Amino acid sequence: MKRTKPKELTALLASYLREEGLETPLLQHRITHQGWAETVGPLIASHTESLKIVNQTLHVQCNHASIRQEIVMRRTEIARQLNLYVDAYIISDIVVK
Repeated sequence: MKRTKPKELTALLASYLREEGLETPLLQHRITHQGWAETVGPLIASHTESLKIVNQTLHVQCNHASIRQEIVMRRTEIARQLNLYVDAYIISDIVVK
């Protein structure tokens, strides 16, 4: 048996998730449950009712008109910051309802 150089556990785990097709759903979960509140702040996050990602589009439902308008005006910046949060291209657009 030939010895190989040991690999880091994080690299092995990332490789396994990518091979099994679980990497993208995991990153989407991180965006909707952790990244959103950290990116937009507590005020906007408190007025957000639901977040859902469908075909690289983040669907946001708000309960306040001024918060909705704020998200619409900053949607490209928010999408860029969310992608930086997970270090991958997951969100291409944000739709606010």
